[in-house]
Amino acid sequence: MNVLLISTTESAGGGAIAARRLLIALEEAGINAKMMVRDRQTNHPSVIALKQSKFDVWRFVWERFVIWCNNLFCIKNLFKVSIANTGYDITQTKEFAEADIVHLHWTNQGMLSLDCLQKIIRSGKKIVWTMHDMWQCTGICHHAYSCDKFKTECMECPFLFLPHKKDLSNKVFLKKQKLFERSGISIVTVSRWLERQVKESALSRYCPTQVIPNTLSLSDFQIKDKNKCREQLGIAQNKKVIIFGAVRIDDPIKGFGMVIQAIQYLIDSKIYTAEQLHLITFGKFKKEKPYIPVTHTDMGWVGDNAILSCLYSAADVSISASLYETFGQTLIEAQACGCIPVSFGNSGQTDIITHKLNGFMADYLSVQSLAEGIKWAFIKGDSINKNNLRDEVLNKYSGEVIAQKYIALYQGLINDK
Repeated sequence: MNVLLISTTESAGGGAIAARRLLIALEEAGINAKMMVRDRQTNHPSVIALKQSKFDVWRFVWERFVIWCNNLFCIKNLFKVSIANTGYDITQTKEFAEADIVHLHWTNQGMLSLDCLQKIIRSGKKIVWTMHDMWQCTGICHHAYSCDKFKTECMECPFLFLPHKKDLSNKVFLKKQKLFERSGISIVTVSRWLERQVKESALSRYCPTQVIPNTLSLSDFQIKDKNKCREQLGIAQNKKVIIFGAVRIDDPIKGFGMVIQAIQYLIDSKIYTAEQLHLITFGKFKKEKPYIPVTHTDMGWVGDNAILSCLYSAADVSISASLYETFGQTLIEAQACGCIPVSFGNSGQTDIITHKLNGFMADYLSVQSLAEGIKWAFIKGDSINKNNLRDEVLNKYSGEVIAQKYIALYQGLINDK
């Protein structure tokens, strides 16, 4: 069985990281798997970068230019939508010709166009598409927030400057509708919440769909000695430590502002003093860092899992305040290192956290409830067995478990002539 995974990048972004981890899990399970990307970040022998040319940057620029023009030259929400009007023709590559299964992941920003996707479908290859956001079931947006037009027909898009019935979202929606009709694409969602969005979408509801969560290598994420990790990071041993991570920390969808408000609530309510608390962040700030009322360790972008293990092990609680999360990768990373997760209970995180057993589910968008979750984790930290947290990740998300789920899916598609 030859499997070809397709992703815009190798490891930049949550979807890419998930795809690369799956590649390794499949290889360890004995599958001949390769990963084709536009942007390569490592020298992994099974990762193939598409041939670069001076025109490559224009694929990305052209898509953004068309969106910008259709949005009456307004840059607001420019990167919250994708229209897939340009991309690479991967059907001409040797790796595509050899593949029994073409497994798509996150392929936006100039990797695959709708025309390219149509060529892949017409090739007759068996296609699996793992969703890492909502783009496959909406017209143009990656997250629909409170909009539910994707359930009937996208139009009057709230992400556009002048939404109307025949706006850009409607035009792309109709193109996608033709693409998905009798496409034979098997959709995988990484959470039950995302599966519900697919089944309610007028685009994707007729595609066969199943839930397979992201995988995590337990050898990459380890429980380390908390005191030693804090010593290495220069964090006082008596501090109560919160950790928050994201590719872009100040992306509004990640809710970092609410994390700061929750910390401030704990201080203002005199539950803890500012001197008792410490915040670790990892990821990038695109804009100027906001005011943080406690001591703060900013690690920047961290690509080393050993360092991440040290960060999680140094912390008492890992917090996610995303408005929507298709899965919650940092939550299972934290659990694997014995760190208690706290999150809003509105989307993909509900598959990971069982309220007040292995973590805390805060009321959606409630800063006070988020603060209560942090307090609960601090108080219950000593009574929750770190190894039990880790074992749960092993049983549900290990490479061996997830690889076997995908292999069963692949085999079923190959046998279904």
